[in-house]
Amino acid sequence: MQNLIFAWKSCRAVKSNAIVLAKGSATVGIGMGQVNRVDSVRLAVEKCRDARGDDAAGLLAGSALASDAFFPFADGPQAAIDAGSTSVIQPGGSKRDAEVIEACDTGGVSMVFTKHRHFRH
Repeated sequence: MQNLIFAWKSCRAVKSNAIVLAKGSATVGIGMGQVNRVDSVRLAVEKCRDARGDDAAGLLAGSALASDAFFPFADGPQAAIDAGSTSVIQPGGSKRDAEVIEACDTGGVSMVFTKHRHFRH
């Protein structure tokens, strides 16, 4: 829960389709400024891998994912799950929330809905 809260608070300071991956009360990857959320997740994972090299897998495993707005599709959380994230915090409110919940449930990932957006341009 501590990683989720840290990621959520950090996400507030990131602009436009913000994704924060956090572990150990530190950011391990940040993605933003993309035209969709799945690309922001991929960018956050890529930034972690570029900066941390061989240590990236260990940092991504068990990381928390925060999104500044809802996931319109399950592909965003799925990309983080595939990279090793084990928890998600997001506002919720998508017409496809059920698909996002199903992806997290299938991946054994816990998810928190905040009902509050940080989304800003």
